[in-house]
Amino acid sequence: MGVRSTREARFFTEPALSVAEGFRMTVQIEQPTNVLIILHDFFFLTTKTSLNMETIKWYHYVAAFFAGCFLANTVPHFIHGVSGDPFPSPFANPPGKGLSSPLVNTLWACLNLLVGYVLFRASKVSSKEKYLLIVLFIGILAISIMCSLTFVDKAKL
Repeated sequence: MGVRSTREARFFTEPALSVAEGFRMTVQIEQPTNVLIILHDFFFLTTKTSLNMETIKWYHYVAAFFAGCFLANTVPHFIHGVSGDPFPSPFANPPGKGLSSPLVNTLWACLNLLVGYVLFRASKVSSKEKYLLIVLFIGILAISIMCSLTFVDKAKL
């Protein structure tokens, strides 16, 4: 059995590794990828991070989705609150239809930011976790579309 690549050669040339350890590490590298494991990870939404091999569970995806929702919902309430404009909020009368004061909107935006940040940290979103990023952006898109449809009549109030 000859050395096939520089990666294998490194294992045999390091003085700290015996030939048996080098062979064991080489065998682990050459194992073929199991299609069933990939399908299981895709459908059951479990992946492993590259840094510490921690499993990403389904609830991390749920947290990422709602983090995107809360963080996107921060923007309109904060903008209207700090600019002094009334804007619909859950605390208006009727909820979501009537206009709330700028102070209420600013406080509501800060609460959305806090909850969104906590969910963002709990979801373990990072640039290395592509699926979590996609779910985060789907949450942003979902709440943005919902708000645009809900507040279309705001100017008429």
